[in-house]
Amino acid sequence: MEDVFSLSPKAVSFELASLWRPISGGLTAPFGFQAAGITAGLKESGKPDLALLLAPEGAVCTGTFTTSLVRAACVDLCAERLRACAGKARSVLINSGQANACTGDRGLLDSVRVTQALADRLELPVEQVLICSTGVIGVPIPMDILLAGLDPLVEALSDEGGAEAAGAILTTDLVEKQFALEAELGGRRVRIGGMAKGSGMIHPEMATMLGYLSCDAGVSVDAWQAMVKRVVDRSFNAITVDGDTSTNDSLLAFAAGEPLELQYLEALEAGLMAVAQQLAKAIARDGEGATCLLEVQVEGVGGDVEACCIARTICGSSLVKTAVHGCDPNWGRIVAAAGRAGVPFDPAAVALWLGPHQLMEFGEPLPFDRLAASRYMQERVDGSYLSDDTVQIRLVVGNGSGDGMAWGCDLSDQYVRINADYTT
Repeated sequence: MEDVFSLSPKAVSFELASLWRPISGGLTAPFGFQAAGITAGLKESGKPDLALLLAPEGAVCTGTFTTSLVRAACVDLCAERLRACAGKARSVLINSGQANACTGDRGLLDSVRVTQALADRLELPVEQVLICSTGVIGVPIPMDILLAGLDPLVEALSDEGGAEAAGAILTTDLVEKQFALEAELGGRRVRIGGMAKGSGMIHPEMATMLGYLSCDAGVSVDAWQAMVKRVVDRSFNAITVDGDTSTNDSLLAFAAGEPLELQYLEALEAGLMAVAQQLAKAIARDGEGATCLLEVQVEGVGGDVEACCIARTICGSSLVKTAVHGCDPNWGRIVAAAGRAGVPFDPAAVALWLGPHQLMEFGEPLPFDRLAASRYMQERVDGSYLSDDTVQIRLVVGNGSGDGMAWGCDLSDQYVRINADYTT
Protein backbone atom coordinates (compact mmCIF):
# COMPACT_ATOMS: atom_id res chain seq x y z
CA MET A 1 0.00 0.00 0.00
CA GLU A 2 1.23 3.50 -0.82
CA ASP A 3 2.70 5.53 2.02
CA VAL A 4 0.15 8.28 2.57
CA PHE A 5 2.82 10.46 4.11
CA SER A 6 5.10 10.55 1.07
CA LEU A 7 5.25 14.34 1.15
CA SER A 8 7.28 16.29 -1.34
CA PRO A 9 10.75 17.13 -0.01
CA LYS A 10 11.02 19.96 2.52
CA ALA A 11 7.27 20.71 2.29
CA VAL A 12 6.93 19.86 5.97
CA SER A 13 9.01 17.79 8.33
CA PHE A 14 8.51 14.06 8.14
CA GLU A 15 8.49 13.98 11.92
CA LEU A 16 5.43 16.23 11.98
CA ALA A 17 3.77 14.27 9.19
CA SER A 18 4.15 11.07 11.20
CA LEU A 19 1.84 12.49 13.88
CA TRP A 20 -1.12 11.94 11.56
CA ARG A 21 -2.95 8.65 11.01
CA PRO A 22 -5.59 7.80 8.40
CA ILE A 23 -9.23 7.56 9.50
CA SER A 24 -12.53 7.05 7.71
CA GLY A 25 -15.08 9.73 7.00
CA GLY A 26 -13.55 11.93 4.32
CA LEU A 27 -14.87 15.48 4.32
CA THR A 28 -17.12 14.92 7.35
CA ALA A 29 -14.50 13.27 9.56
CA PRO A 30 -13.76 16.60 11.30
CA PHE A 31 -16.19 17.41 14.11
CA GLY A 32 -19.21 19.53 13.19
CA PHE A 33 -19.01 19.24 9.41
CA GLN A 34 -22.00 17.89 7.49
CA ALA A 35 -22.39 16.88 3.88
CA ALA A 36 -24.87 15.29 1.51
CA GLY A 37 -24.99 13.88 -1.98
CA ILE A 38 -28.12 12.99 -3.95
CA THR A 39 -29.38 12.16 -7.42
CA ALA A 40 -31.32 15.25 -8.45
CA GLY A 41 -31.65 14.36 -12.14
CA LEU A 42 -29.06 16.76 -13.54
CA LYS A 43 -27.29 13.90 -15.34
CA GLU A 44 -28.98 11.73 -17.95
CA SER A 45 -27.05 8.78 -16.54
CA GLY A 46 -29.12 8.82 -13.37
CA LYS A 47 -26.00 8.92 -11.22
CA PRO A 48 -25.61 11.18 -8.16
CA ASP A 49 -25.12 14.76 -9.28
CA LEU A 50 -25.73 17.23 -6.45
CA ALA A 51 -23.66 17.70 -3.27
CA LEU A 52 -23.65 20.04 -0.30
CA LEU A 53 -21.14 20.86 2.44
CA LEU A 54 -22.09 22.73 5.60
CA ALA A 55 -19.36 23.93 7.97
CA PRO A 56 -19.98 24.73 11.65
CA GLU A 57 -20.76 28.22 12.86
CA GLY A 58 -17.66 30.39 13.06
CA ALA A 59 -15.90 28.62 10.19
CA VAL A 60 -13.28 30.39 8.10
CA CYS A 61 -12.87 29.58 4.43
CA THR A 62 -10.27 30.30 1.80
CA GLY A 63 -10.25 29.40 -1.87
CA THR A 64 -7.94 29.14 -4.84
CA PHE A 65 -9.33 29.30 -8.34
CA THR A 66 -8.44 28.87 -11.99
CA THR A 67 -6.34 31.60 -13.57
CA SER A 68 -7.93 30.94 -16.97
CA LEU A 69 -9.48 34.00 -18.62
CA VAL A 70 -12.33 31.73 -19.71
CA ARG A 71 -13.96 30.64 -16.48
CA ALA A 72 -17.39 29.83 -15.15
CA ALA A 73 -19.40 32.54 -13.39
CA CYS A 74 -19.47 30.45 -10.22
CA VAL A 75 -15.69 30.84 -9.91
CA ASP A 76 -15.91 34.63 -9.86
CA LEU A 77 -18.93 34.48 -7.56
CA CYS A 78 -17.04 32.34 -5.03
CA ALA A 79 -14.02 34.65 -5.07
CA GLU A 80 -16.21 37.73 -4.70
CA ARG A 81 -18.19 36.29 -1.79
CA LEU A 82 -15.09 35.16 0.07
CA ARG A 83 -13.90 38.76 -0.08
CA ALA A 84 -17.30 40.11 0.92
CA CYS A 85 -17.66 37.83 3.96
CA ALA A 86 -13.98 38.17 4.94
CA GLY A 87 -13.47 34.42 4.71
CA LYS A 88 -16.49 33.51 6.85
CA ALA A 89 -18.28 31.30 4.30
CA ARG A 90 -20.00 28.22 5.67
CA SER A 91 -21.52 26.27 2.80
CA VAL A 92 -20.88 25.18 -0.76
CA LEU A 93 -23.25 23.64 -3.29
CA ILE A 94 -21.72 21.46 -6.01
CA ASN A 95 -23.53 20.31 -9.14
CA SER A 96 -22.08 17.89 -11.68
CA GLY A 97 -23.15 17.42 -15.27
CA GLN A 98 -23.08 21.04 -16.39
CA ALA A 99 -20.06 23.33 -16.06
CA ASN A 100 -22.25 26.42 -16.51
CA ALA A 101 -19.24 28.07 -18.15
CA CYS A 102 -19.50 30.21 -21.30
CA THR A 103 -23.27 30.56 -20.77
CA GLY A 104 -23.37 34.38 -20.76
CA ASP A 105 -25.25 36.38 -18.16
CA ARG A 106 -27.44 33.38 -17.42
CA GLY A 107 -24.56 31.57 -15.74
CA LEU A 108 -24.17 34.25 -13.09
CA LEU A 109 -27.91 34.84 -12.65
CA ASP A 110 -28.54 31.12 -12.14
CA SER A 111 -25.70 30.83 -9.63
CA VAL A 112 -26.99 33.79 -7.64
CA ARG A 113 -30.56 32.48 -7.75
CA VAL A 114 -29.81 29.00 -6.49
CA THR A 115 -27.41 30.15 -3.75
CA GLN A 116 -30.06 32.57 -2.48
CA ALA A 117 -32.60 29.75 -2.41
CA LEU A 118 -30.13 27.54 -0.52
CA ALA A 119 -29.21 30.35 1.89
CA ASP A 120 -32.88 30.74 2.77
CA ARG A 121 -33.16 27.04 3.57
CA LEU A 122 -29.97 27.02 5.64
CA GLU A 123 -30.83 30.36 7.29
CA LEU A 124 -27.48 31.83 6.31
CA PRO A 125 -26.48 35.16 4.72
CA VAL A 126 -26.21 34.54 0.99
CA GLU A 127 -22.57 35.76 1.07
CA GLN A 128 -21.72 32.67 3.14
CA VAL A 129 -23.07 30.27 0.50
CA LEU A 130 -20.78 29.31 -2.40
CA ILE A 131 -21.36 27.25 -5.53
CA CYS A 132 -19.15 25.10 -7.77
CA SER A 133 -20.13 23.44 -11.03
CA THR A 134 -18.50 20.75 -13.15
CA GLY A 135 -19.42 19.09 -16.43
CA VAL A 136 -19.75 20.08 -20.07
CA ILE A 137 -18.70 23.63 -20.96
CA GLY A 138 -21.38 25.77 -22.61
CA VAL A 139 -24.25 23.91 -20.98
CA PRO A 140 -26.35 25.81 -18.40
CA ILE A 141 -27.77 24.11 -15.33
CA PRO A 142 -31.42 23.03 -15.67
CA MET A 143 -32.69 25.29 -12.92
CA ASP A 144 -36.05 23.62 -12.38
CA ILE A 145 -34.28 20.35 -11.57
CA LEU A 146 -31.62 22.05 -9.43
CA LEU A 147 -34.09 24.05 -7.37
CA ALA A 148 -36.31 21.01 -6.86
CA GLY A 149 -33.30 19.14 -5.51
CA LEU A 150 -32.48 21.62 -2.75
CA ASP A 151 -35.03 20.44 -0.18
CA PRO A 152 -34.06 16.73 -0.36
CA LEU A 153 -30.40 17.75 -0.40
CA VAL A 154 -30.69 19.80 2.79
CA GLU A 155 -32.72 17.03 4.43
CA ALA A 156 -29.93 14.58 3.59
CA LEU A 157 -27.25 16.60 5.41
CA SER A 158 -25.41 14.34 7.83
CA ASP A 159 -22.16 14.19 9.75
CA GLU A 160 -21.62 10.89 7.94
CA GLY A 161 -22.44 12.21 4.47
CA GLY A 162 -18.90 12.62 3.16
CA ALA A 163 -18.96 9.55 0.95
CA GLU A 164 -22.27 10.52 -0.67
CA ALA A 165 -20.95 14.01 -1.40
CA ALA A 166 -17.72 12.60 -2.87
CA GLY A 167 -19.73 10.42 -5.23
CA ALA A 168 -22.08 13.20 -6.33
CA ILE A 169 -19.36 15.52 -7.68
CA LEU A 170 -17.84 13.05 -10.16
CA THR A 171 -17.97 13.32 -13.96
CA THR A 172 -15.62 11.05 -15.94
CA ASP A 173 -13.91 9.92 -12.73
CA LEU A 174 -13.77 6.18 -12.22
CA VAL A 175 -13.35 6.33 -8.44
CA GLU A 176 -14.36 8.57 -5.55
CA LYS A 177 -11.55 10.61 -4.02
CA GLN A 178 -11.79 11.23 -0.29
CA PHE A 179 -9.34 11.03 2.58
CA ALA A 180 -9.03 12.00 6.25
CA LEU A 181 -6.36 12.12 8.96
CA GLU A 182 -6.32 12.50 12.72
CA ALA A 183 -3.68 13.63 15.24
CA GLU A 184 -3.35 14.63 18.87
CA LEU A 185 -2.30 18.27 19.01
CA GLY A 186 -2.23 20.32 22.18
CA GLY A 187 -3.87 17.56 24.18
CA ARG A 188 -6.88 17.19 21.91
CA ARG A 189 -7.90 15.37 18.78
CA VAL A 190 -7.70 17.29 15.52
CA ARG A 191 -9.06 15.97 12.22
CA ILE A 192 -8.60 16.99 8.61
CA GLY A 193 -10.76 15.66 5.78
CA GLY A 194 -11.11 16.20 2.07
CA MET A 195 -12.66 15.20 -1.20
CA ALA A 196 -11.90 16.01 -4.82
CA LYS A 197 -12.93 15.21 -8.34
CA GLY A 198 -10.95 15.23 -11.55
CA SER A 199 -9.86 12.85 -14.28
CA GLY A 200 -9.46 14.81 -17.51
CA MET A 201 -8.73 18.47 -18.30
CA ILE A 202 -6.16 18.33 -15.51
CA HIS A 203 -3.33 20.86 -15.45
CA PRO A 204 -4.25 23.23 -12.61
CA GLU A 205 -2.90 26.74 -12.36
CA MET A 206 -4.28 27.47 -8.90
CA ALA A 207 -5.65 24.37 -7.22
CA THR A 208 -7.45 21.58 -9.00
CA MET A 209 -10.67 20.74 -10.74
CA LEU A 210 -12.90 20.65 -7.69
CA GLY A 211 -11.35 20.09 -4.27
CA TYR A 212 -12.58 20.59 -0.72
CA LEU A 213 -10.76 20.45 2.63
CA SER A 214 -12.21 20.55 6.15
CA CYS A 215 -10.54 20.91 9.54
CA ASP A 216 -11.97 21.04 13.06
CA ALA A 217 -9.26 23.31 14.51
CA GLY A 218 -9.80 27.05 14.76
CA VAL A 219 -7.30 29.06 12.69
CA SER A 220 -7.25 32.76 11.84
CA VAL A 221 -8.25 33.68 8.32
CA ASP A 222 -4.79 35.05 7.47
CA ALA A 223 -2.95 32.01 8.81
CA TRP A 224 -5.36 29.64 7.06
CA GLN A 225 -5.01 31.41 3.72
CA ALA A 226 -1.22 31.32 3.87
CA MET A 227 -1.21 27.67 4.91
CA VAL A 228 -3.61 26.57 2.17
CA LYS A 229 -1.64 28.44 -0.51
CA ARG A 230 1.57 26.66 0.45
CA VAL A 231 -0.22 23.32 0.52
CA VAL A 232 -1.85 23.89 -2.89
CA ASP A 233 1.49 24.69 -4.51
CA ARG A 234 2.91 21.34 -3.33
CA SER A 235 -0.16 19.24 -4.14
CA PHE A 236 -2.87 20.26 -6.56
CA ASN A 237 -0.61 22.61 -8.49
CA ALA A 238 1.92 19.78 -8.86
CA ILE A 239 -0.25 17.43 -10.95
CA THR A 240 -1.03 17.15 -14.63
CA VAL A 241 -2.93 14.65 -16.76
CA ASP A 242 -3.33 16.24 -20.17
CA GLY A 243 -2.06 19.81 -20.02
CA ASP A 244 -5.54 21.37 -20.12
CA THR A 245 -6.61 23.78 -17.39
CA SER A 246 -10.34 23.76 -16.65
CA THR A 247 -12.74 26.71 -16.72
CA ASN A 248 -14.06 25.67 -13.30
CA ASP A 249 -10.97 24.76 -11.24
CA SER A 250 -11.73 25.56 -7.60
CA LEU A 251 -10.47 24.53 -4.20
CA LEU A 252 -12.25 25.55 -1.01
CA ALA A 253 -10.83 24.89 2.45
CA PHE A 254 -12.83 25.29 5.68
CA ALA A 255 -11.60 25.40 9.27
CA ALA A 256 -13.84 25.60 12.33
CA GLY A 257 -13.41 24.66 15.95
CA GLU A 258 -11.57 25.45 19.14
CA PRO A 259 -8.60 27.71 18.34
CA LEU A 260 -5.33 25.85 17.88
CA GLU A 261 -2.30 27.26 19.66
CA LEU A 262 0.33 28.79 17.40
CA GLN A 263 2.99 26.21 18.19
CA TYR A 264 0.85 23.50 16.58
CA LEU A 265 0.20 25.26 13.27
CA GLU A 266 3.22 23.65 11.61
CA ALA A 267 1.95 20.20 12.57
CA LEU A 268 -1.49 21.15 11.28
CA GLU A 269 0.02 22.14 7.95
CA ALA A 270 1.77 18.78 7.77
CA GLY A 271 -1.58 17.03 8.06
CA LEU A 272 -3.21 19.36 5.56
CA MET A 273 -0.35 18.70 3.13
CA ALA A 274 -0.76 14.94 3.52
CA VAL A 275 -4.49 15.08 2.80
CA ALA A 276 -4.05 17.42 -0.17
CA GLN A 277 -1.24 15.38 -1.72
CA GLN A 278 -3.21 12.17 -1.30
CA LEU A 279 -6.18 13.71 -3.12
CA ALA A 280 -3.98 15.25 -5.81
CA LYS A 281 -2.27 11.92 -6.50
CA ALA A 282 -5.66 10.23 -6.63
CA ILE A 283 -6.67 12.62 -9.41
CA ALA A 284 -3.48 11.94 -11.38
CA ARG A 285 -3.84 8.19 -10.82
CA ASP A 286 -7.44 8.35 -12.10
CA GLY A 287 -6.47 10.29 -15.23
CA GLU A 288 -8.63 9.42 -18.21
CA GLY A 289 -7.31 6.22 -19.74
CA ALA A 290 -4.43 6.01 -17.25
CA THR A 291 -2.96 2.72 -16.05
CA CYS A 292 -0.35 4.01 -13.56
CA LEU A 293 0.74 6.98 -11.49
CA LEU A 294 3.85 8.88 -12.60
CA GLU A 295 5.91 10.55 -9.86
CA VAL A 296 8.81 12.83 -10.76
CA GLN A 297 11.25 14.20 -8.19
CA VAL A 298 13.71 16.93 -9.17
CA GLU A 299 16.66 18.05 -7.04
CA GLY A 300 19.63 20.36 -7.28
CA VAL A 301 18.18 23.57 -8.72
CA GLY A 302 18.27 26.99 -7.11
CA GLY A 303 14.76 26.97 -5.65
CA ASP A 304 11.78 24.76 -4.93
CA VAL A 305 9.51 26.56 -7.40
CA GLU A 306 11.96 25.91 -10.23
CA ALA A 307 12.27 22.25 -9.24
CA CYS A 308 8.50 21.82 -9.26
CA CYS A 309 8.35 23.49 -12.68
CA ILE A 310 10.81 20.97 -14.15
CA ALA A 311 9.01 18.08 -12.49
CA ARG A 312 5.61 19.04 -13.85
CA THR A 313 7.04 19.68 -17.32
CA ILE A 314 8.34 16.09 -17.35
CA CYS A 315 5.02 14.75 -16.04
CA GLY A 316 3.15 16.67 -18.72
CA SER A 317 5.27 15.56 -21.67
CA SER A 318 3.23 13.47 -24.07
CA LEU A 319 6.40 11.71 -25.18
CA VAL A 320 7.33 10.78 -21.61
CA LYS A 321 3.76 9.70 -20.85
CA THR A 322 3.51 7.47 -23.94
CA ALA A 323 6.93 5.95 -23.25
CA VAL A 324 5.78 5.04 -19.74
CA HIS A 325 2.60 3.49 -21.12
CA GLY A 326 4.67 1.49 -23.59
CA CYS A 327 7.16 0.54 -20.86
CA ASP A 328 9.96 1.97 -22.96
CA PRO A 329 12.91 3.31 -20.90
CA ASN A 330 13.53 6.04 -23.48
CA TRP A 331 15.25 8.36 -21.02
CA GLY A 332 16.12 10.95 -23.65
CA ARG A 333 12.53 12.14 -23.57
CA ILE A 334 12.83 12.86 -19.84
CA VAL A 335 15.93 15.07 -20.05
CA ALA A 336 14.60 16.76 -23.20
CA ALA A 337 11.42 17.73 -21.34
CA ALA A 338 13.49 19.05 -18.43
CA GLY A 339 15.48 21.17 -20.83
CA ARG A 340 12.41 23.03 -22.09
CA ALA A 341 10.96 23.81 -18.66
CA GLY A 342 12.43 27.31 -18.72
CA VAL A 343 14.64 26.66 -15.70
CA PRO A 344 18.43 27.04 -16.15
CA PHE A 345 20.69 24.16 -15.12
CA ASP A 346 23.95 22.58 -16.26
CA PRO A 347 23.27 19.58 -18.57
CA ALA A 348 26.70 18.24 -17.64
CA ALA A 349 25.55 17.80 -14.04
CA VAL A 350 22.47 15.73 -14.80
CA ALA A 351 21.88 12.39 -13.06
CA LEU A 352 18.75 10.35 -13.74
CA TRP A 353 17.02 7.34 -12.21
CA LEU A 354 14.02 5.31 -13.33
CA GLY A 355 12.91 3.53 -10.19
CA PRO A 356 16.04 1.72 -8.93
CA HIS A 357 17.81 1.98 -12.30
CA GLN A 358 20.33 4.80 -12.78
CA LEU A 359 20.37 5.89 -16.43
CA MET A 360 22.66 8.97 -16.41
CA GLU A 361 25.47 10.49 -14.39
CA PHE A 362 27.36 13.77 -14.95
CA GLY A 363 25.26 14.40 -18.05
CA GLU A 364 26.26 11.16 -19.77
CA PRO A 365 24.43 7.88 -20.30
CA LEU A 366 25.26 4.88 -18.15
CA PRO A 367 25.01 1.25 -19.18
CA PHE A 368 21.85 -0.24 -17.66
CA ASP A 369 19.67 -3.33 -18.00
CA ARG A 370 17.08 -2.11 -20.48
CA LEU A 371 14.88 -5.19 -20.08
CA ALA A 372 14.87 -4.84 -16.30
CA ALA A 373 14.00 -1.14 -16.55
CA SER A 374 11.17 -1.96 -18.93
CA ARG A 375 9.95 -4.68 -16.57
CA TYR A 376 9.95 -2.15 -13.72
CA MET A 377 7.42 -0.05 -15.66
CA GLN A 378 5.47 -3.02 -17.00
CA GLU A 379 4.74 -4.32 -13.50
CA ARG A 380 3.17 -0.99 -12.60
CA VAL A 381 1.31 -0.40 -15.85
CA ASP A 382 -0.34 -3.83 -15.92
CA GLY A 383 -0.91 -3.99 -12.16
CA SER A 384 1.21 -7.08 -11.51
CA TYR A 385 3.21 -5.18 -8.87
CA LEU A 386 0.35 -5.20 -6.42
CA SER A 387 1.83 -3.07 -3.65
CA ASP A 388 2.14 0.08 -5.77
CA ASP A 389 1.33 1.38 -9.25
CA THR A 390 3.77 4.30 -9.20
CA VAL A 391 6.49 4.76 -11.82
CA GLN A 392 9.15 6.90 -10.14
CA ILE A 393 11.58 9.20 -11.93
CA ARG A 394 14.32 11.07 -10.07
CA LEU A 395 16.33 13.81 -11.74
CA VAL A 396 19.29 15.62 -10.15
CA VAL A 397 20.48 18.67 -12.10
CA GLY A 398 23.08 20.22 -9.81
CA ASN A 399 23.92 20.88 -6.17
CA GLY A 400 21.36 23.60 -5.44
CA SER A 401 19.03 23.39 -2.45
CA GLY A 402 15.81 23.46 -4.45
CA ASP A 403 13.74 20.31 -4.80
CA GLY A 404 10.21 19.49 -5.86
CA MET A 405 7.86 16.75 -6.88
CA ALA A 406 5.04 16.41 -9.40
CA TRP A 407 2.56 13.69 -10.32
CA GLY A 408 0.95 12.64 -13.55
CA CYS A 409 -0.01 9.46 -15.39
CA ASP A 410 0.71 7.57 -18.57
CA LEU A 411 -1.04 8.38 -21.84
CA SER A 412 -2.98 5.58 -23.50
CA ASP A 413 -5.23 5.30 -26.55
CA GLN A 414 -8.17 5.23 -24.14
CA TYR A 415 -7.67 8.93 -23.44
CA VAL A 416 -8.42 9.66 -27.09
CA ARG A 417 -11.41 7.31 -27.10
CA ILE A 418 -12.90 8.94 -23.99
CA ASN A 419 -12.50 12.51 -25.25
CA ALA A 420 -13.08 12.13 -28.98
CA ASP A 421 -16.85 11.84 -28.64
CA TYR A 422 -17.37 13.42 -25.21
CA THR A 423 -20.57 15.30 -26.18
CA THR A 424 -21.73 13.17 -29.11
